Amino acid sequence: MRHLRHRRTVRPPQRESFESMEILFELLLEFVVQIIGELLFELGLRSLADPDRKPANPWLAALGYAIVGALLGGASLALFPHSMLAGTPWRWVNLIATPVAAGLCMAALGAWRARRGQQVLRIDRFAFGYLFALSFALTRFCWAS
Repeated sequence: MRHLRHRRTVRPPQRESFESMEILFELLLEFVVQIIGELLFELGLRSLADPDRKPANPWLAALGYAIVGALLGGASLALFPHSMLAGTPWRWVNLIATPVAAGLCMAALGAWRARRGQQVLRIDRFAFGYLFALSFALTRFCWAS
């Protein structure tokens, strides 16, 4: 009888494989939502950019990116009110890893724009892209159910 109980608690290998694929998909989906928000924001900034204007104080710009990131994170809650990641440990991984990945993507976009001779905005740098994505992710982390 004891042997039968042990068999019931063992999960089939297909279920574990499916769960790990589901977690990877959810992490990717969170990343895509953040990148799309960041790219849309960057597109809006690019349309407002004036190359002859003196750039704002970097600390004020950082505060602005953090506020807009949090606002867009809040707006994303209207579309996706539930966390895409079920387990708490994975939500922490997302909070740490996704902003880093988004910052790296924005830095790569900025390097690509610089090579093409285009104007590079602050959000096209790692630190500002990371800050924007972090405030976006932090908002979702705190308020997504």
